[in-house]
Amino acid sequence: MKSLRIFLILLFGVSTISITSCGWKPSDKEIKQLEETKSAALSAEKTLADKKAERQDLENKVRAKKAELEKVQKDKQNVQNHVNEQNAQ
Repeated sequence: MKSLRIFLILLFGVSTISITSCGWKPSDKEIKQLEETKSAALSAEKTLADKKAERQDLENKVRAKKAELEKVQKDKQNVQNHVNEQNAQ
């Protein structure tokens, strides 16, 4: 994803430099293509940010579930120990 982002930025930069440095006016087709490339790059960056946030949220949920499981296992062990003590008496 990072290489795609770098590629699109470089493509945008090269296109911008070539358009402004040659002294010729870009065609409507070239301008449209440049705008589409820019839009695709922005969309890819937004998707990446969304996916990173989603991953972080899921990792937080996994940590919470693991902590909950650990607590339940400790509670279970405490109950089992109590039952064993009662049976021993």
